[in-house]
Amino acid sequence: MTSPTIPRTAHGARNPRTDRATLGELRLSAFKSHRGTRLRLGPLTLFTGGSGSGKTAALEACGVLAGLGAGATLEEAFASVPGGAAACVPHNAKPDAAGRRGVRLGCTVRGPLGDIRLDVAVQAEPELRIVGERLTGAGHTLLATALRDPRRDRVQASWHTAGSAPVTRAPLPDDRLGTALLPLRVGGRTDGERLVLAAAEQAVLALRSVYPCDPHPAHMRAATAVPIGGEELAPDCRNLPAVLRRVRDECGTRHAALLDALRGGCAGPVDDLTTEEYGDGLVRAVLRREPGRRSTPVETLGDGELRYLALALVLLTGPGVLAVDPASEVLPARQVLTVVADGLDRCLDGRQAGELVALCGRMAERGHIRVVGSVSDSALAEAECATAVALPNRPAPRQEGAATAG
Repeated sequence: MTSPTIPRTAHGARNPRTDRATLGELRLSAFKSHRGTRLRLGPLTLFTGGSGSGKTAALEACGVLAGLGAGATLEEAFASVPGGAAACVPHNAKPDAAGRRGVRLGCTVRGPLGDIRLDVAVQAEPELRIVGERLTGAGHTLLATALRDPRRDRVQASWHTAGSAPVTRAPLPDDRLGTALLPLRVGGRTDGERLVLAAAEQAVLALRSVYPCDPHPAHMRAATAVPIGGEELAPDCRNLPAVLRRVRDECGTRHAALLDALRGGCAGPVDDLTTEEYGDGLVRAVLRREPGRRSTPVETLGDGELRYLALALVLLTGPGVLAVDPASEVLPARQVLTVVADGLDRCLDGRQAGELVALCGRMAERGHIRVVGSVSDSALAEAECATAVALPNRPAPRQEGAATAG
C-alpha cells in the first residue's frame, strides 16, 4: 500500500485547515442520558437545551476522552465527572448475566489522514475496565481490542500491519486507551504500521489539546494573592493574577487585546489591567478604571465580570499559557487548542454573553482555537460564527446488557 497523502491547496502548499488535528464529531452511544447521540463539532460549537437535555454530559464525555488520549487511566479520566464512571452508565441500564454495565463513547478526528474514528467501550461495573476499542480510518480497521478473559487485566489487541502478516496481536492494559499506547508498541516497519502510527498521532494530538475550562469566582476570590511562578492557568482560574502578570510581561499585543475585550464586557471604563506584588513572592491583580485613579482589586468584581475576564484570557492566550499538555513533538502551527466550557454564559448578562460569543468566533476563525460549550440562552447559538447543537429534553433511555465496542 502507499502512504496517505496530505491534502494541499491549489498552489501545492499544505492546507492549514486539514493539516491540523481537530475534533469533528462526538459520539455518545451510551453515556448518561445519551443513547446513540452524534454531535457535529465546528470551530465554535454551542450546545443548547433545557435542564436534563444532556449538555453537561456531552462536555463531560469530551473531557473523559481527552484524559484517556493524554494517557490517563480510566479512574483518572473519569475523576472529573461527579460520581465517576458508575454515574455515567445510562439510567435504568440493566446488567448482563455477569452483572456488567458500562458506557460507550467515541469521536472523529479530522486532519491530514482525513477522518479517523475512535470508539471505546468501558465497563463501569463491577470493575472499571476497557472492554473494547476500535480505531478506524483510511479504509482500514487500524486497531481493535477486546476483553477475552475477564480474569485478566488485559485486553487482546490487534493492529494493522499489511506486511507478511495482515495484523499484529498483543495484549494491552485494560485501564488505558490502546490508541495512546500504540507509539510504544508499533515499530513502524511497514506502510501499514506507519499508517497506524500516523492515525494514532492524529487522534491523540486532538485529544491532548482539549482544555476543559470552568472559572470559579469563589476560587478566584479565595486566592486574593497567589505565588509568582508556574504561571499556567488552572482550569478553575484560581491562579489568574500570576498568569495576568506573565501575559503583561511577555506579550504586549495579547495584553492590549485583553483590555479591548474587557472594555466590551465590564461595567464602567477600563484603562488598564495590571498586577501588584506583595512580599513573600505573591502577586495580586488590579483593574484601573481611569488614569490616575485608585485601582480596583480584581477579586471585588462581580461573578459575571470575573468569569468574563477569565474566559477572555483563555481565548486570547493559547496553550503556552494554559495548563494543558499538547504534544511537544508537533509544531505549534499544527496544533489546535479546543476549549471546553460548560455554561459559557453562566453569571453573564446579555451584553457580556454576546461579547464573549463574538470573541469566541473571532478567535476560532483564526484556526488555532476551537470552542465547544453550552449556553442557557439559545439565542446565543444563533450567532453567525457558531454551530448550534440543540439537545432535546427526553426521558432517560432503557438499556439492556453491558457495553461492547461499537
